[in-house]
Amino acid sequence: MYSRNRIYVTPAEQKRIHNFHILLAGAGLGSVIAECALRLGFNHITIIDGDVVEKSNLNRQNYTVDDIGKPKAEALKNRLLSINPHAKINAHHCYLDYDNIPHFVSNVNVAINAIDFDSDIPFVFDYMCESLNIPALHPYNLGWGACVFVVTDKSKNLSHISHNPQDFELKFASYVVEHLTAQGNDMQHFNQCMQAYKNEEQKLPPPQLAVASWIAAGLCADILFRLAIGKQVKLFPDFYFKTL
Repeated sequence: MYSRNRIYVTPAEQKRIHNFHILLAGAGLGSVIAECALRLGFNHITIIDGDVVEKSNLNRQNYTVDDIGKPKAEALKNRLLSINPHAKINAHHCYLDYDNIPHFVSNVNVAINAIDFDSDIPFVFDYMCESLNIPALHPYNLGWGACVFVVTDKSKNLSHISHNPQDFELKFASYVVEHLTAQGNDMQHFNQCMQAYKNEEQKLPPPQLAVASWIAAGLCADILFRLAIGKQVKLFPDFYFKTL
């Protein structure tokens, strides 16, 4: 089914990514990334998420109305297998914690850290990956654009931005805007959106668009491909960013 990847992906590269094991921690934004990776040829994906699909997910995540109320991990597994029934997809309807992270992180080639910052678990997850020399990708939906940074044992880690998970996504967005502004990019619109979010009277999750989910998925697929075939990637505090 991957014959149309030809020229862009050599047969040898296609074989390498087929056997490259991905751990997907978080099936929100991760749900779109998983499909993009699968369609490129990554056939070994383990999904971990304890949430169920909600109606509010449908504007940007890879689910349908029929999935509402179902475990995200299982719904995503079914979606991926409907595309390639021969893929090796493992789904675990659970949350990551101190006890199970070592079990899930072992024996994978790369991890995607798309865990919500409700606790320090995203930090713990990274530390475990770092100790095992497993690259961890961090994708972020930024409205009309997306950002991904890669953490390894040779890079800085999340604590470079903050040690505190509270409002981490907002801190990260500020970090990205500051760096892009310093490089001469016009970030006025994004700054206005961030300020509008801060000014909201009710405490709500950050606004996110489907456009950015697919941009993030494309960035992640490219990074996964590069890692699988042994090419260099940007390491945090440097990062990947694309916007419309």
